[in-house]
Order: sequence, then C-alpha cells, then structure tokens
Amino acid sequence: MTRRRAPRRSASAGKQHGALVAHIDGGARGNPGPAGYGVHVKDEAGRVVAELYGYLGTATNNTAEYAALLALLEYARKEGAATLRILSDSELLVRQIRGEYRVKHPGLLVLHAAARRLMASLPSVVVEHVPRERNVEADALANRAMDLRDSSGPLPQALRDLPPLPFQPRLH
Repeated sequence: MTRRRAPRRSASAGKQHGALVAHIDGGARGNPGPAGYGVHVKDEAGRVVAELYGYLGTATNNTAEYAALLALLEYARKEGAATLRILSDSELLVRQIRGEYRVKHPGLLVLHAAARRLMASLPSVVVEHVPRERNVEADALANRAMDLRDSSGPLPQALRDLPPLPFQPRLH
C-alpha cells in the first residue's frame, strides 16, 4: 500500500497570501508514458507553503507541464494569492502562456485555455523560464509522483473536467 503524503502547507494555509513564488515541472517516462507533475511553492519570506505532486497515468511531457501549471493556479486562487511568480524549465509552456508561441496541439489547446482562464482570475501572474538546474524541487516532486504512481491530493479540477479525448491523460 502506498502512503499518500498530504500537500505540505504552512500555518497560514487558508489565509490570504501576499506573494507566492512557485517552481513547476512535469515529466513523462516515454512520450507518451507514465507521467507526473510537481509544484514547489514558497511565500514572500521564502518559506515553503506547499509541495504538490500528481500522477497522471499515460500522458505526454507537455501535458504534464500544463498539469503542473493548472495545479499551481488552482492552489494560488484557493489561497488568495495577491501575486504569483511562476518559474518553469519548459520553454514551450512559458512561451505559449506568454503568447510568444502558438498552441497547435488540440490537447494542449484545451489545457492552455484552462490555464489562461485561471490566470485571469488572479490579480497578478508572471511566468518565467528558468534553467533545469534551478528547478530541482519541482522536478523531484514530479519524479515522486511517477515513482509512487500517486498524488499529494486531487488532480487539478481543470484536468478532471476534460471531456474524454484520445489525446488527454488517462487519469486513474
């Protein structure tokens, strides 16, 4: 039996946060293959306030990257974040979210639209690209999800609400 670890939260969980800084990562072993995401969130003082991870079943790497983004955006909205700085090592995701690259894949179009809706519900969101070496915590959480084939909590609502399409992750 796999032990499920609840998302790590600070004593201020449930209260409005000022600024949050989050590292996100998604990965797939094979493309597509077993996939997972990780989200490492700190407050403005640098304290870890959440560590989220999720197992997606069979999905692509890009789908897993978007799943991490969606998990973070849902968390930030629920926590009442005033500002959110998102750091990702996925240049594709960052450039698509910023509008620098077009989203062509039908599966990513759905996830991209869900992410943009969630971003619009937050007061301030900045998305930045970072080198892989500066994203180790989120990468470790994504690997935890894939290794354990488990999640720290429910998968993002935006993923659970998707219609059953062949290019979406097969959620367990």
